[in-house]
Amino acid sequence: MATGRHTSAGGKQIHLAAHFPGVDNTTVWADPRSRSQIDFTSFEHLARTAERGKFDFFLLAEGLRLREHKGRVHDLDVVGRPESITLLNALAAVTDWLGLAATVNATFNEPYETARRFASLDHLSGGRAAWNVVTSPDAFTGENFRRGGCLDRAGLPQGPDAARPGGTPISRAAEFLTTARELWDSWPEGGTPGPVVHHGRHFTVEGRFGVPRSPQGHPVVIQAGDSGEDREFAASSADVVLTRHGTLEAGRAFYADVKGRLARHGREPDDLKIMPGVTVVLGDTAAEAQEKAAEIRQRQVSPQNAIVALEQLWGRDLSAYDPDGPLPDIDPAPDSAPVQGRVDITNAQETAAKWRALSEAKGLSIRQTVIEHTGRQSFIGTPDAVAAELDRFVQSDAADGFVLVPHLTPGGLDDFVDHVVPLLQERGVYRPEYTGTTLRSHLGLRHPVWKG
Repeated sequence: MATGRHTSAGGKQIHLAAHFPGVDNTTVWADPRSRSQIDFTSFEHLARTAERGKFDFFLLAEGLRLREHKGRVHDLDVVGRPESITLLNALAAVTDWLGLAATVNATFNEPYETARRFASLDHLSGGRAAWNVVTSPDAFTGENFRRGGCLDRAGLPQGPDAARPGGTPISRAAEFLTTARELWDSWPEGGTPGPVVHHGRHFTVEGRFGVPRSPQGHPVVIQAGDSGEDREFAASSADVVLTRHGTLEAGRAFYADVKGRLARHGREPDDLKIMPGVTVVLGDTAAEAQEKAAEIRQRQVSPQNAIVALEQLWGRDLSAYDPDGPLPDIDPAPDSAPVQGRVDITNAQETAAKWRALSEAKGLSIRQTVIEHTGRQSFIGTPDAVAAELDRFVQSDAADGFVLVPHLTPGGLDDFVDHVVPLLQERGVYRPEYTGTTLRSHLGLRHPVWKG
């Protein structure tokens, strides 16, 4: 990591966003500085800090069902979270510039209602709404909805609605987004709404949209996913892509691949921003920062969480194993996973083999192995060094910016905003002030042309 103060003449501008910490082991809930995950003041503090740091947007995740472990609510997680768009409407009243992004599932919602909610948020916030489009192949979550199931990874319907037409979750999401955009485009600026007629594989909509065209035309669309189908969906439809690629080399490969797909969809490289989720740990010296980072990972992965993480991969009850002992010598049985409500792990046998190889090579315990494998990409060091490394990633075309995922609620961004943001501004690669009023303007995205 680079060290020392450096002021450049500027370069590609860095985009920053804030993710409210999740209800999982990313967050160190036992820290005395942590506060409620549901009280409005927690969200307000983090959002105001992000706006003070001139961030592009504030992102909320979504949980549609409480996770269960061996048939009981998973009590190692803090559970419960307000509905995202309701919360962002409240945050719109206490912020002036910050983009407001909600995660809404395209598997368990309907286009008309989703389009109406985001158009309303865009009006109420003055053009700051964003939709993080996600899908779910999880029948456990689907039990909370009228379908009683969902599309599996192969596109085969599950549950009581198994007679419905097939298609993958991504194909449903693509048509869902297309339908939402048809609804947004049905009401011209200053005009009256026209009819919407959509007959597709997943949706049939006939009627008129109930909300006038919003300040951004279309709310900003965010997408995450790494499969070829996910990447193609992003290239064709998204404005921002969230990724977990953690090294400079992996980031550059992902960046080149996704940006290289844009032209065949009639899009330019600047039409899509690629923003990996990252953590940042700061210290007065490099050694102090590394010590802090190690302590955080130890607190994130408690002995109990280490066993749960292992059970998720192995698909077995491993409660008899010592978290400070070696990995199990038995093979995974993913079809009998005791943890429900988490994303399924594909290629469990292959992943377990990699874990075992690393554990044996380094002499790691179960807990140490989980810590090694589940850590997010992190920038660790002094403020000068972290600023330099963030800049290097962006100038090297490994990212357009970053989504910061703090380990504390709600004060986890304070040090970054106070100590790293000014250094990025000195480098000329980060805005000193907001120059526009909408999220599209923050991100440098074009206003969508009306297609009514």
